[in-house]
Amino acid sequence: SEGQTSPVITINSFLFLQLAAQVLDDLDDEDIGFGLVDSKKERAVAKKLGLLEVDSIYIFADDEIIEYDGELAADTLLEFLYDVIEEPVEIISNDRELKGFHHIEEDIKLMGYFKSAKSSHFTEYDDAAEEFHPLIKFFATFEPRIAKKLNLKMNEVDFYEPFMNKPVSIPGKPYIEDDIVSFIEEHDRPTLRKLEPHSMYEIWEDDINEQHIVAFAEESDPDGYEVLEILKEVAQENTENPDLSIIWIDPDDFPLMVPYWEKTFGIDLSSPQIGVVDVEDADSVWMEMDDEENMPTADELDTWIEDVMSGIIYPGDETDYNHDNNDDDDDDEDE
Repeated sequence: SEGQTSPVITINSFLFLQLAAQVLDDLDDEDIGFGLVDSKKERAVAKKLGLLEVDSIYIFADDEIIEYDGELAADTLLEFLYDVIEEPVEIISNDRELKGFHHIEEDIKLMGYFKSAKSSHFTEYDDAAEEFHPLIKFFATFEPRIAKKLNLKMNEVDFYEPFMNKPVSIPGKPYIEDDIVSFIEEHDRPTLRKLEPHSMYEIWEDDINEQHIVAFAEESDPDGYEVLEILKEVAQENTENPDLSIIWIDPDDFPLMVPYWEKTFGIDLSSPQIGVVDVEDADSVWMEMDDEENMPTADELDTWIEDVMSGIIYPGDETDYNHDNNDDDDDDEDE
């Protein structure tokens, strides 16, 4: 795009050269270059460029350095690169584009309303977007009619957490860049977030007390869809809890990882699974869900999560946590 320099990718490992070649085959029309830095022979170069981790991919675009924390697959990296090339703020000008905006529910997104692209307030917003591009999606409109449908006031920005019904308005408008950046940094761990191929390592490393609550569910499968809807309900009820973050993994997105996950966690991913995983040693405990006709309710899942967070349920615990157990206890009390 006009006024935007082409990205350069610097790779710290010879192992990624084949990956680079595969990506370059599909980038005939783009001015994108790959560079290789030998971490032993070229330490001074790596330090000067700000390359901190060996065997990592860094993307240089304009004045930003973006570390790629995704799957080492050519198609995933290629898709990520195309996102990098796009402008950091997407402008919404009509109802069709607004409909597309509303269909994005799996990602953090922001929407701002400004007088025009020349507005100083939009410039601050655009500068903030560059800090998070392309991992967080920034949108803006200059149309009063669109802003009215979004209940946005002039120079106001709304923050949308994934899978939540309503956005949160960033306080203190009009904002400078630091206001927006600070708000995002305080709210960039959603209650429910999807593990994406382009950011899988970044998400996995963002654990809470070295644990993750993980839900495997295929969105295209009826049972998986049901579990996902239950997860959304639980997340919406607990969105104010900073210590709760559930990672949703759709096995369809990671076909090569399924055998590894099944072997490591001792689970069958042909049906939905919900558990808590220790990120250090991969110990885990999983909610019993063998009966496909009897998925846990939102209340049962909420209770199970509370037990995880209070330490009653923990990775390595061999207790059978069937979600019907609480109902059995209630029946005993009624007798």
